[in-house]
Amino acid sequence: MDGYPPGSLDHNVPFLVASGLNSAEPELDLQGELSTQGQLIKSDLPPLEGREAQLLETYFEEIDARGTSWAVVPRDEPYRFRIKTVGRSYLLPPRKTIIPDSVGPPDPSATIHSPFSPLSHVSALYPDGLIDSRWIKKHQHLVPSIYACFYSLANDNRLKLDVNEIKATLARSGFKTRVAIILFGNQDSGTAVLTEEVQDRLESIRKGTALDPKSIFYIPTQESPAELKRKIDSILAILYSNAVEYYRDLGRHARKKRSRGIAPQPTIPPTSGTSHTLSLPDWNFRYDMKTAILAEFRQELDAAIRSFEQAYEILLGQDVFDIIPSWSSRWNEARQLADIISIRCLRLHLWMGHTSLAVRRWQTHRDRIGDLVDRRGQGTNTYGWQAWEARWAMVMANLMEKIEVSGLAPASMTIFLPPERAVLGERLQPWELLHHTGYWYRMAARHLTARRTLAHMIPDEDREPPESASAKSAKSTYDTYMCPPPYQENPLSGDGGVSHAQLIIDCLIASRTQFEARGQLRIVAELSLECAKEMATLGSWEEVVAILQPVWDSSSYRADNWLDISEDLCWLLRRAAKEIGRADLVVAADWELMNKKFSKRQHWRYDLSQSLDGVTIEEKPSIQLSDASSSHLISSSFVFRSKENKAGDQCLAQFTLTSNAMADSMPISFSSVKILFGGSLKPILLRHGSSGEESSFITEVALEEQFSTDGPGDLPSSLSGTCDLTIKPGEKRVFEMAFPLRESGEAEASTVVVTYEHKSFDIEYTMSFRDTDQVTGWYIKTSDRPRQLRPDARILHIKPRPPKLLVSLLESSGQYYTNETVELGVELRNEEEEPANVKLDVQLYGKSVPSFKLQVGEHERNGETGEDESKALGVPVGVISSGAVAELKLTIDPTTAPTTHDLHIQATYHLESDTATPIIQVLSLSLDLVGPFEANYDLLPRLHPEPWPSLFDYEGLHLVTEGETAAPPAKGFAQQWCLVCHYASFAMEDLTVLGMELQVVSCVGGARCTVTRQPEVAGDGITIPPKTIHEAQFDLVAQKLSLDDRHPVTLDLAFVIKWKRKTAPVDGQANVTALPVGQYLVLGTEPRVLASALYSNPTASTNMLHLDITIENPSNHFLTFGLSMEPSDMFGFSGAKQTTINLLPMSRRTARYRLLPFVQGDYIRPGLVVRDKYFQKVLRIIPTEGMKIDKDGLLVWVPGDGSKDSERGAKET
Repeated sequence: MDGYPPGSLDHNVPFLVASGLNSAEPELDLQGELSTQGQLIKSDLPPLEGREAQLLETYFEEIDARGTSWAVVPRDEPYRFRIKTVGRSYLLPPRKTIIPDSVGPPDPSATIHSPFSPLSHVSALYPDGLIDSRWIKKHQHLVPSIYACFYSLANDNRLKLDVNEIKATLARSGFKTRVAIILFGNQDSGTAVLTEEVQDRLESIRKGTALDPKSIFYIPTQESPAELKRKIDSILAILYSNAVEYYRDLGRHARKKRSRGIAPQPTIPPTSGTSHTLSLPDWNFRYDMKTAILAEFRQELDAAIRSFEQAYEILLGQDVFDIIPSWSSRWNEARQLADIISIRCLRLHLWMGHTSLAVRRWQTHRDRIGDLVDRRGQGTNTYGWQAWEARWAMVMANLMEKIEVSGLAPASMTIFLPPERAVLGERLQPWELLHHTGYWYRMAARHLTARRTLAHMIPDEDREPPESASAKSAKSTYDTYMCPPPYQENPLSGDGGVSHAQLIIDCLIASRTQFEARGQLRIVAELSLECAKEMATLGSWEEVVAILQPVWDSSSYRADNWLDISEDLCWLLRRAAKEIGRADLVVAADWELMNKKFSKRQHWRYDLSQSLDGVTIEEKPSIQLSDASSSHLISSSFVFRSKENKAGDQCLAQFTLTSNAMADSMPISFSSVKILFGGSLKPILLRHGSSGEESSFITEVALEEQFSTDGPGDLPSSLSGTCDLTIKPGEKRVFEMAFPLRESGEAEASTVVVTYEHKSFDIEYTMSFRDTDQVTGWYIKTSDRPRQLRPDARILHIKPRPPKLLVSLLESSGQYYTNETVELGVELRNEEEEPANVKLDVQLYGKSVPSFKLQVGEHERNGETGEDESKALGVPVGVISSGAVAELKLTIDPTTAPTTHDLHIQATYHLESDTATPIIQVLSLSLDLVGPFEANYDLLPRLHPEPWPSLFDYEGLHLVTEGETAAPPAKGFAQQWCLVCHYASFAMEDLTVLGMELQVVSCVGGARCTVTRQPEVAGDGITIPPKTIHEAQFDLVAQKLSLDDRHPVTLDLAFVIKWKRKTAPVDGQANVTALPVGQYLVLGTEPRVLASALYSNPTASTNMLHLDITIENPSNHFLTFGLSMEPSDMFGFSGAKQTTINLLPMSRRTARYRLLPFVQGDYIRPGLVVRDKYFQKVLRIIPTEGMKIDKDGLLVWVPGDGSKDSERGAKET
């Protein structure tokens, strides 16, 4: 849109002049004598200085920059201005034309017009022009809607005089510009803050200047620039409404002048050229145009588009455009006005979201102008029309870029926008939808190409400059609207002229960028090829390679089999690569073009060895090609004769090479062919070697195994053979080979790499076998057609050679336990007919895998332990003779938790007669490790025999001395407990328990815990049969370290059993199993009641027993308990039937009853009740030795004379 007059397409927003912020001298931006006829607005007050003035000037520049944006003004935007910052004076353009003295006094009845009017003799449109951009410039850059004056609130009288003088000057000028004043508070004059006095002064100034309340503003001293900007924003928002009213008044005035129904005459009638002046339709068009632009100033989009459309219809009607001769300069001016109106209508449609209506409007204008040019112009088959078509397509693209149409950003990946609601009911064509800018740039490039074609068809006599003697006037035969004449479009001399190729390239690149951003890769490739052709005409070879190489690498045309486009791409890329010395691309293009699917170029030698003739290279290039990135000049296939075979046997296979080269091309001699396999088959390398004889259809190749010196094993690294690898155009070569199979598994031919070596370059061409490729059959010498094989002929299943080396365990216990070292004896028995060289791989899998040790003879090998695996790989066993046995020892470290491990012992060996074929024997077994014992536990209270420490015994306190490191003795109260362990063996055999102990794992809570009694085990241990329950009792004492500590104590205990198998040697190491007992709370703060019984001497005459009731108070409170004993028929007692016991804090007391039982060998139930008198709560009596308790209360055992009764009582208690 650069060809249109400046300012004719600007986004019109209200114009504001900010006066008094600098000291700039006024100047009037007009040409000719109008620049000296301006009216000066002058003020005698000095301009503002300081930080606020500089900040406002910078901020107004930012606002003015935002005003130039073509983006639509949203409703939530408070204002949008074009702001010009000036000093204390400003020049307005003249309101009326000044009549020169040479003309004489005008007729008194004549109207003096504005110098911007076509009725004024100083206007460039005089006398019959319509309107130009200078009228728009007058309202957008010269005549402000608001004249804002910035003052410091100091001298009120001078300020009033200055404002009144400015208003008087504006009134004399004839313009309706509105005045606003912004007053800054001053710290020196005491006006920094808005007070009542300042308010009164502001009101006085307003009345003295007759200003509207919305035209005077006060800004107190601001602390920060952000606050000042917020204040200015609020002021500009108010002034914006005043500016809109200003342009509304101008619109009313324009409509009023249009409605007069007459066209005024010029001030000075024209005397030369033509006597034609503005007609009434011309006058109506002019004021419809003004009304539309003023509505755009007010951002009234609907009113603006209505006025624009009305002006457009008048302009293209029979009363305006049809009466303008096509040879007149007014013809092009009218066309330009039609373009400007249409562009402004397109912009309004896009602002309002009417995208499909905008496209229709664009097409309508193109069709109407085309019809007009066909009827009254030079027709549409000219380079000038194609130039306008290209410009018109770029107008839409530029509009979309400047407006930033929502929904068509590249990130959205949207190709076109759906139709808006206004046209949803209509049936739209695809080209009536708004597509992204790449579509419009592509259209412009096509019209530019047509422009170049038509420009090259201009006759030579029309291409000479006008000053040439032989030149012929071409003014009336060519359409030169917004394009150069023929002698400048395509000069005969060839110098200068329009660079059509560069214009096309610019459009194609812009279009390609948009299509590529949206993933439209086919069009991107097409545009890249078109762009490269244009670059080639300019000789920009590096740019040609840069834009074509991505298309070449993507292979889109090749994959879709578009041969013509692929051929053009190859020839163009080869030419460009040769010009810039890209040898790799030259060779790759020659490889591609040698394919017989392309058409043959005349007088071109298809010889791969001569590709780089004439190309300057610094070093020998190595080119990597593949069947995915280039054409299939060479195709290949590979088949196995049989479906499966065994390791150690020979396998037959055929490899086929087929040439797809041009018939007249030179043969290609490859230096080597490498066949790669997936699976257990090593690569096959065929080297070129000429035998001197004519090559046959089927060539038998002898393969040899190659061993690598750096390889880890005895297997071959590859197979190699020599044969003639020269292939003629269209020839098919079959190579038949037999090779030994060494490893078992599945092998599949995957890739073929052919290598071509020349003194100038090297090529490595890679072909991959795909599942979709057709498998060829098996060729025989008597026929050139293959016999059909199976569909998966590229796959060979190699069965392992049956091993005869036996791997077994010597002795298997069948059951393994935790905390036990597992020792396994492994036997290797060679039943082959010859010696075998054996290597062993031992792998142990599972969770928390322990390490192991493998002993082979006198050598030991420790396993490498990982997260879930422990392994020892490649352990050499040595040579085992035929029929011989080798024994190994595998020792696995103990585990602490029951688990299951998978043990894999793999013996890999080869025979001395065939060292390249490995044979594998595997022994897999599962090791289940279970716990040898399980137990349950009961922690029973016991009465501690020692007295509790006294709370008042200061002499018993332990004083810590300086430097003492030993732990202080425990001084708190103590409690005794008995841990009863019932354990059982879950083994499948008898186990021998050598010892038992109780470990205190942790004691948390400021206490000390010791085990005072443990069960004793005989020297030869205790034999524990499977699934039998045994009991062990441990006494432990827990004591607080301090008497002041009241927190409960948590005990964590472990029951440790030392054991070994019954079959284990006597001097063997014992296994230790620790069973977690769990956590118990002891030494609490709640009171408890313990019952204990003392039996009399069995020789006494009476079977008397003593029942002691001990009440413990570990709390800090004084407690009172009541004891009561009920009489019973089963015993008599001596003691208090009812009593009260008072307990001090941290103390205990014992009440004794003497009982005379009436039964023997049975239980008696004392009716004893202990009650907390404060809470009235009955306390539970805790039994100790010789007692038990049930739901009804305490039971005391009375021993009898018989041993059975005594034993029964002991077991129950």
